[in-house]
Amino acid sequence: MPSHSTSVPARHATARALRALLLLGAGASLAGASLALGYAEALSLAERQNPALLAQQSSLDGALAAQGAAGALPDPRLSVGIENLPISGMDRWSLTRDFMTMRRVALMQEVPNRAKRDARSLGAQARAERERAVLIMQRLRLHQALSTAWLSVQSAERREAVLLELTAENQRLQQSMGARIAGGSVQAGELLTARQEALALSDRRDELKRDAAKARAALRRLVGAQADETLDGEPPLAQLSAEALRARLHQHAELAVFPAMQGMAQAELREAQAEARGDWSWELAYSRRGSQWGDMVSLQLSFDLPWQKDRRQQPLIASRQREAERVAAEREDAERRHRQELDDELAELQSLDSQIARLETAGLPLAQDRAGLALSGYQSGRGDLGAVLSARTQVLEARLRLIELDLQRSLLRARLNYLAAE
Repeated sequence: MPSHSTSVPARHATARALRALLLLGAGASLAGASLALGYAEALSLAERQNPALLAQQSSLDGALAAQGAAGALPDPRLSVGIENLPISGMDRWSLTRDFMTMRRVALMQEVPNRAKRDARSLGAQARAERERAVLIMQRLRLHQALSTAWLSVQSAERREAVLLELTAENQRLQQSMGARIAGGSVQAGELLTARQEALALSDRRDELKRDAAKARAALRRLVGAQADETLDGEPPLAQLSAEALRARLHQHAELAVFPAMQGMAQAELREAQAEARGDWSWELAYSRRGSQWGDMVSLQLSFDLPWQKDRRQQPLIASRQREAERVAAEREDAERRHRQELDDELAELQSLDSQIARLETAGLPLAQDRAGLALSGYQSGRGDLGAVLSARTQVLEARLRLIELDLQRSLLRARLNYLAAE
């Protein structure tokens, strides 16, 4: 019994210790996971704290708020005054003795014609649509900038890993050469050649560190301090065919602004045409006289008389027509320019695909085979170290070239993915 009574607490203590270890391990894994930044989280951070995006959202909110007031009537006017006040004679400066003297209060309302108010409402709606299109365009540009920085950081890290691998091989080679120099199978000058390669690799690593720092800085500008964390995953870039890209070219983010701009130009043209109809106003006045005289009420209607249309309204209408034609011409020019850019980028993408496939299937394997043969010949005493280092340099350049081409293709795909909003 005593042994059994002491074993139960021992088992409980062991279980508690195991649970504590499991909790510590889980906490460590969660802490490690928290140091990784996913692309979706980075995109959310970039959209929440991007100043240009916040500014454009304010512009859109302001344009939407102004829509309700665009077609409203102007504020009415209240006027007070004294009419027919005598300034000479026995009744001078009297407000009550002369029957024509009146204290007057009037309310006046200007009424622009319906066509003008409708045009102003359409113009305000078009301005809101333009601000919305600009917001979408800026959001797509932000997505493209984020994917560019993200891919650039990952590409720099991949290239640095290749250089680290080759640097380690160079160090092993230098370490093995000491005994061989002592044995007379290797000349001392070959060790100097290996050290020169190590220096060249160090220069390349410094360049890559510079590129990685620039890419991190670009990413930090978009997402803040979390840009220094490990990047987890890649931007979700869809494989878009040339036919699909050409089919949705009219939805290009920069082209989406032009319909709203054309709407604004048409609204301004309609407002200019409405000026030829003229506006009107009404005024209601109450006039009070002396107690011995009766009070009076007046109603007055006023109408604009646009009788010089050829000098006032017609030039303004012609100006607005030219503005609408300018916007249409700019839209046509932008469509042609973006169509050419799309054709250029599709040709570039096809070229990159061919170069990457050729390098993966032929270029890199050939360089690796040559490096292997040079190393075998050197180890057997039939070759020199220079041939080994030259062949290995070609392998390095081929691997770095493959990473660079893959980056160019990914950046191009990112641009094509973010041409238009879904």
